[in-house]
Amino acid sequence: MNYTDLAPAYIRAIAPYQPGKPISELERELGITDIVKLASNENPLGASPKAVAAARAALDDVGLYPDGNGYALKDALAQRYGVALDQVVLGNGSNDLLELAARAYLTAGDRAIYSDHAFAVYPLAIQAVGATGISVPAKDFGHDLEGMHAAAVQQDAKLIFIANPNNPTGTFLPGAVLHEFLRALPAQILVVLDEAYNEYLPVECRYDSVSWLCEFPNLIVSRTFSKAYGLASLRVGYALGDAQVMDMINRVRQPFNVNSVAQAAAVEALQDLDFVRRTFDLNLRGMRQITAGLFGLGLEYIPSYGNFVSFRIADAAQVYRRLLELGVIVRPIANYAMPDYLRVSIGLETENEKFLTALKKILGEL
Repeated sequence: MNYTDLAPAYIRAIAPYQPGKPISELERELGITDIVKLASNENPLGASPKAVAAARAALDDVGLYPDGNGYALKDALAQRYGVALDQVVLGNGSNDLLELAARAYLTAGDRAIYSDHAFAVYPLAIQAVGATGISVPAKDFGHDLEGMHAAAVQQDAKLIFIANPNNPTGTFLPGAVLHEFLRALPAQILVVLDEAYNEYLPVECRYDSVSWLCEFPNLIVSRTFSKAYGLASLRVGYALGDAQVMDMINRVRQPFNVNSVAQAAAVEALQDLDFVRRTFDLNLRGMRQITAGLFGLGLEYIPSYGNFVSFRIADAAQVYRRLLELGVIVRPIANYAMPDYLRVSIGLETENEKFLTALKKILGEL
């Protein structure tokens, strides 16, 4: 029997998400050491020492189930953002929340909108529930909100995914532009505003999307502890929104989707504002270092508001493989319809320099 055929056609058509290559995998493949991984937009500082200490303390109770409601973390988030507890839902990373929104509100025959070159999980989440995803052509590698509004209305869509800043292009939508988009959108269309890289925004670009929840009950704001807070392996995300919308999302959430260690670490990470500030400062310096290096090498790049930058280079697939041989892991993004681009995460100064040195060597070889 072919058990593949037992799965629905829309499941069989899914191409699984491909994460960045782990260091251990490259060590096994090439037998090399001294590898730097700049592929997965991880925090090069690691996590807050306070969060790590809380995680270690929580290990004493790993024999017990976690708080399925995540009260302590939800309470900390509610206090931080001035919302009610029933306006917060926790996720196993923000990916989980994107999928939960799709599961709660989409079914076969429904349509959802996202942008070209946007996060790969959006079409996966839509397709996994049998709904139809509609990708709107990008504008300067970013979201064309006018085009997305038109497509959503014309296609009678139920859900729109927007990433701000966007991954993998790093493009940014000003708060005033987003607010106007929400005002013009029919209230029955839900918007998931994915702000995974929110903490990396320059001060002059920051806006208060959480304050919009009172005005737009169709808005869901999702964020993560994986990036600026450095808790990538613990998988903690959260969504904020109208209580009725959050109630529906909570109904399809697994009861223990965020473990005790992750919850304890996230509570402390949220309070460690100094660590987040140091992360922001390091990223700002690293972004200048990387982009100056790319410019010096004559390479075109997309100005980024995240903790990564995508750059254009001939023979991107070959360059990616050669970088691996030189002990540098970056991210090929051909699956985002950008075959001539690679994405590099911002690392420590020495890691950034290793990348730029390797890239210069490769360009000399080519």
